[in-house]
Amino acid sequence: MTGGAARRASNPPQIERDRKAAGLLLSIAGAAILLGSITGEALYPRIFTTHTNTLSHLGATEPPNSLALQPSAAIFDTTMLVAGALILLGTWLGYRAMRTKSFAIPTGLLGLGVLGVGIFPLTAPSQHTIFALTAFYAGGLGVIMSSRLTVAPFRYLWLTLGSVSLVAITLGVFFLQWGPIAALGEGGIERWNAYPIVLWLVAFGSYLIAGSPPQTGRHSGAVNAEAAAARVDERPVSSGHAEAPYAEAPKTY
Repeated sequence: MTGGAARRASNPPQIERDRKAAGLLLSIAGAAILLGSITGEALYPRIFTTHTNTLSHLGATEPPNSLALQPSAAIFDTTMLVAGALILLGTWLGYRAMRTKSFAIPTGLLGLGVLGVGIFPLTAPSQHTIFALTAFYAGGLGVIMSSRLTVAPFRYLWLTLGSVSLVAITLGVFFLQWGPIAALGEGGIERWNAYPIVLWLVAFGSYLIAGSPPQTGRHSGAVNAEAAAARVDERPVSSGHAEAPYAEAPKTY
């Protein structure tokens, strides 16, 4: 058994604290993105529509000659910086508790992408696009991969939300002029990508707070074996000699 697995098996309260803290941070990040976007849209000093304007337009207008319109730009950039940091910290705590790279890698990339969007608004279009696409694709993948940590019906909910998100961003990038997508507009199809991820952050975070997901990481077998051994060692013994292993008495009919 590795040292990390032994520590996790011998300290289940710490695992629970890490899991609940991760869930809390992810839920706060999702709520912050949603409420920050609503606030930025409400205070936008020009006409702002979900059809024409993407969420990134809250940080700056479309290049070239992008302008950061206040107070929406400050609200959006601050929201992305805080949410990105919360997602990264929540991912780290979640990995400490669950040891699942399939969760940690895409969710960590989501946090990095959100953080980068806050650092580089559309006044830096190349960097902004890279970080935005990283957040969108990694976020959709992270939603799908989290289905491995949950049971039905949540498993199917995450699969659905993640698939919708990935299909939406792909259509928005490559088929924006196609009839149904053009009807939604650039802003509409982007929200079909972004909002499933935001909903997942709040819902999956709440799931982690409420209950423990299955142990699916590489240390899970060792951890479970250690926990079982600890339970055996803690069995009461009679005075003078160790208690014989428990065997179920034969049934009589």
